Amino acid sequence: MSAPPTRTATGPIGVEDNVMCNSKLHHRQSIRLRGYDYSNAGIYFITLCLQKRLFLFGDIVNDQMQLSPAGKMILNVWDSMPETYERVLTDRFVIMPNHVHGIIALLSGERGPGPIPLERQWKTTQVPLPQPVSLHEVVKRFKMYTATLYRHAVRDAGWPPYAGRLWQRNYYEHIVRDGESLGKIRYYIANNPRRWLRDLENPRRVKEDPLDRWLGICRKD
Repeated sequence: MSAPPTRTATGPIGVEDNVMCNSKLHHRQSIRLRGYDYSNAGIYFITLCLQKRLFLFGDIVNDQMQLSPAGKMILNVWDSMPETYERVLTDRFVIMPNHVHGIIALLSGERGPGPIPLERQWKTTQVPLPQPVSLHEVVKRFKMYTATLYRHAVRDAGWPPYAGRLWQRNYYEHIVRDGESLGKIRYYIANNPRRWLRDLENPRRVKEDPLDRWLGICRKD
């Protein structure tokens, strides 16, 4: 049986109750907020898509994601990120046939405009804070490492090959600005396999998903 395709963190990511920011529609043509420092402490929703939308991570069967060996590898790497990077936490995560969605929290760096994780909900060590790591750096390393593991498995385990790069060059990010947005994004992630026929990354989708319009999910290369 495949490992569960969705993940939560070891504890909840809390947000400050007094943050009152209105969510805005983020269109796909605006991948990054110009001038925004993505090493700021905060909570970020990300989407990473496979090049050419190849179905390499598994299949949707009866509204459930059945992970391929590659999908299980992706899940293991995601789960290991809090151990790999100090002050980086992971929350909800889902693997789809040709893309992934996840929530990442950065605990170090200057505070951004959105909510920040409540550190008292997590185990912390009494050591100086490390240099802030940016969201871009975390995503870049995740993509590079998983691509390397996949490439080795093509050679050693007969995984399906791919031409060029594994991941699309860009990725989508959404700054989580309040608790309402966090709840909506968690709902979107948890229910993504059930909404596959509406998924923007499904070449055979039958209708538009209103949540895709709100989030502006995933730009194509």
